[in-house]
Amino acid sequence: MNIRKRILEILAAEAAAIAAIEVTQDFERAVLALRDSKGKVLTTGMGKAGHVARKFASTLCSTGTPAAYLHPGEAAHGDLGVIERDDCIVAFSTSGKTREVLEMLRIGRHIGLGTVIGVTSHADSELRALSDIVVDMGTVTEPCSLGLTPSASILVMMGISDAIALTLMELKGFTKNDFGLRHHGGYLGKRARLDED
Repeated sequence: MNIRKRILEILAAEAAAIAAIEVTQDFERAVLALRDSKGKVLTTGMGKAGHVARKFASTLCSTGTPAAYLHPGEAAHGDLGVIERDDCIVAFSTSGKTREVLEMLRIGRHIGLGTVIGVTSHADSELRALSDIVVDMGTVTEPCSLGLTPSASILVMMGISDAIALTLMELKGFTKNDFGLRHHGGYLGKRARLDED
């Protein structure tokens, strides 16, 4: 195996997956739904999609939209109680068939869960039917030699979530001072404070 060549192929495939995202009207609808949510903003996903959902909640928090990650597995054991009427949730699932995520959304609706934004790829995704807004990842081909390891799909999710969070931040008029108040530690906190001087 030519290792360098293979690494370049993987990087090119992942960059192409992000470049292929079709930015539809639903992206705008998702941003506005998060901005206008009358309840809490929650994120969810299982496995590697869950890591993206957790990072998305963290990015939202530091950019002016308080959010929390809800683990679908733990939701089945009481954490679903965090949901209140009119909450907005962003659910990540490439296949849109993840049992724990789908079950959580169905039962969450009985508690009063408001807007569901689904981020998914597969055309037969069950998540599409449960979502008020579907942010379509497009068809993603994983560069893994087995065709199984989620990598390009996870980068697409990450790119979508970052684009939504940063657009929302700008829409809200969020400033460096606002950022520094929420992220006061470390290099970025220092930069935010220095830039305000």
